[in-house]
Amino acid sequence: MTDRRPAGRQETILLVEDDLTLRLAMTKTLRSEGFRVEVAGTGREGLDAALALRPDLVLLDVMLPGMNGFEVCQKLREQDPDVPILMVTAKGEESDKVRGLRLGADDYIVKPFGVAELCARIDAALRRRRRTDAENETVGVGEVLIDFRAHTLERAGQPIEATALEMRLLRYLVRHEGTLLPRQRILDAVWGADYFGTDRTVDNFINRLRTKIEQDPKNPRHIVTVRGAGYRFTRMPSSEGGSE
Repeated sequence: MTDRRPAGRQETILLVEDDLTLRLAMTKTLRSEGFRVEVAGTGREGLDAALALRPDLVLLDVMLPGMNGFEVCQKLREQDPDVPILMVTAKGEESDKVRGLRLGADDYIVKPFGVAELCARIDAALRRRRRTDAENETVGVGEVLIDFRAHTLERAGQPIEATALEMRLLRYLVRHEGTLLPRQRILDAVWGADYFGTDRTVDNFINRLRTKIEQDPKNPRHIVTVRGAGYRFTRMPSSEGGSE
């Protein structure tokens, strides 16, 4: 692996793995590839470390004592929508993979795996993260400037209040600009697959976002309703507005 990191930067990987032998072997491998590695042996320790350290990527085992990897993934996603999460597990059933991905994991690798495969998947996840960070740190939507790193909105220099959940929803819309997003897909991605919300939950938050970024919230041009299907977001104003 070459040309992985920006010049002068050592990226941090948090490894959450309860198998001591495997944890030591993976730590040695990752450090030999030039990464800074932090470790945790339980789900709770991993979640606490992820929130405190803000690593560049989390390698997360599923079968952990106490809080399992699925629970850690969901809770981490609620607090940090951006950190790449690569689930590492001996469970290879399709349903487990789907569950992990729906809870917010970026990728899924099944034990036993080779060093080359692990490093390639880490490389790909970090590359996507860098590209997204570069593109979406600051975004203009009409007259509103969104700074996702600072978690702020402003119009003509005046701040607009927004909750963490509203910012997470807005980031999801920005990342999927131009894509038709069904309400259930939004609900799973932003609130988590295990959240027992309804279409109305999404509608209420979309309406709240419209009051913050639309010039005329009753005739939206950025977050457009696609009747009977969901929503479509665009930074450029939609000439049709409202619904399709």
